[in-house]
Amino acid sequence: MTCWPGRQFATLTILIAAASSAKTPPHAVTQRTPMIVAPTVQELYLCDEAIADTRFSELKAALAHCNKRKLTGAPAISRLLDVLEPGGPKGNVQVGYTATLPLLSLYRNTTRGWTIDKNQVDRFLSLIAEIQRPVVVYFLADHFDSESPLAEALAKDKRNLMQLRDGMPLKLDYFGYRIVPYTMSTDPAIPVNKYRFEALDYLAKRINALPKPVQNRIVAYTLAGELHHMFPNFESGMGAYQDIQVTDYSADSVAGFRRWLEAKYKTIQQLNTRHGFAYTSFDQVPAPSKDIRKEQLVSFAEHYDAYADGTLPIAGWLWDPRQTIERLELYVDGKPAGAIAHDLNRLDVYRAEESITTPNTGYRVDFDYSAMAPGRHLAQVVAHARSGTRHKLGEVEFAVVPRDQGRVNVVRFSALKALDDIKRLPGVRTWLDMPRSLQDVYYNPLARDWNQYRESQVYGFLNAFYERAIQSGLPADKLYSHQIVPRVNSSWNPQLFAADQTLQGIAPWKHGLNMYGGATDSAWMRSFIARNKISDYGAPEFNPQQWKRDGVHLAAMQSHYAAGARFISPYYFSVIPDRFKGNAEHGVNRMELGPNNPKDGSDRFYRAIIEFAKQ
Repeated sequence: MTCWPGRQFATLTILIAAASSAKTPPHAVTQRTPMIVAPTVQELYLCDEAIADTRFSELKAALAHCNKRKLTGAPAISRLLDVLEPGGPKGNVQVGYTATLPLLSLYRNTTRGWTIDKNQVDRFLSLIAEIQRPVVVYFLADHFDSESPLAEALAKDKRNLMQLRDGMPLKLDYFGYRIVPYTMSTDPAIPVNKYRFEALDYLAKRINALPKPVQNRIVAYTLAGELHHMFPNFESGMGAYQDIQVTDYSADSVAGFRRWLEAKYKTIQQLNTRHGFAYTSFDQVPAPSKDIRKEQLVSFAEHYDAYADGTLPIAGWLWDPRQTIERLELYVDGKPAGAIAHDLNRLDVYRAEESITTPNTGYRVDFDYSAMAPGRHLAQVVAHARSGTRHKLGEVEFAVVPRDQGRVNVVRFSALKALDDIKRLPGVRTWLDMPRSLQDVYYNPLARDWNQYRESQVYGFLNAFYERAIQSGLPADKLYSHQIVPRVNSSWNPQLFAADQTLQGIAPWKHGLNMYGGATDSAWMRSFIARNKISDYGAPEFNPQQWKRDGVHLAAMQSHYAAGARFISPYYFSVIPDRFKGNAEHGVNRMELGPNNPKDGSDRFYRAIIEFAKQ
């Protein structure tokens, strides 16, 4: 995620990354609707008058001046887009922009309570009307919609927030930017939902009253932002597997879990029979939250950790510069246990080792151990070389522990023998990151239910937001999600996000998939899109974040043109003068696109956009 909506940026997305491959997918198209390159622009409302007035030394004062004068950044944004595509939008690839509108920022406190500030909406719509370019309108309503007086007030009311198991909301920030873990409940009576839905209704009404040429320039609306559950250390904790904490244990959420269980199992007897419990009513069933290794459990159903749902991630990275390896396979106790996905994002490896020239070095499989006998078992990662030889990439023992934490016997497993040393393949480098040796795992079927329920909450909120947009009169064929794809990152823990259900192709909305690093041109991502039958998609946040090879950025954009993407939104450009910018460097401002910023390949991406727009 990556943007600062309080600055009218566009989006804030946890930095994803993967690799670059210029292969054209089999479902590529030759004739299509023009693809829109709609970059996020940092500061939509910074007017030329304030930029030219050197008396303003702080951005806040400059913006206040522009607001008072009812001016916007439309002239500066138009000039920027004209540099990227001189002569206006034309051809197969057209340059537009993404306009972010944090919904809670539209309100002001009056004697009648919090009401929508019509003047703010007027400025936003006048900006869209003035810039003669295609636009993606981003209705921001997730945890990044946090920099407004109303957001500050809502954050003080626990009804509006997801909670940890102790009943406390998370206090989080992202590179110094405060974020608020708003509830996934769809109850319109909850204050934060009341304001989010009310703002969406009002904006739809105002947009539908715009002149048709202005409405026609809107190519997409992206809905709500990156919706997912929350976790501590939001900035860098997305790969946590030890001592994890998840949301949402609020009373409303736990009550919803019990209703969800009743809908699934029909009777408490059926749940008990399936899972081996002895509850007399669904009201007694807990939301799993305790680690059996460290805490006293009243019932085993309370156990929860990163492995309690019956899956064990087996993951690492593999650098194979000569492409000598054809596929990876998992063996457990000497027997085949399935294919291992590879070419996943490991931006950390790309950054750490100069000789590795793509972020797409990750591999991973989530092995289902739920039916295994208690005892110690052996997992082996095997590489099948194109020459026909088999090589041991890594191996690790793990322990399946019974509910009573009884003695774990050593199972007489058979390791796969006669494997060649991976070092015999020239240039190959690899490392098995997880699980740790002898990781103990305890399968709690209720933990699997809990994770599925949490996914249903995220899907439910996005669906409610989509349906509200439809009811408000926005066109269905322009409504896209704005979602993160955690599984493209092999070292992340997808359970923390619980977003998988929102990414299924059967969803009613069109898919907006945020892509960073190698995910922007990834065989895994193309396969993911094909498996989920996703078409006519967008990429609301897009940045390859690479600097080691020429042609990466152009190939990434071309791959999505070939795959039929409606738009991509490069992250990010800025019209803010240097005198208003701070000096501190962080993971977000490294990505500011321009000819003079080599960090994260931002200068290369800038030049590639200009070249791509010539089509």
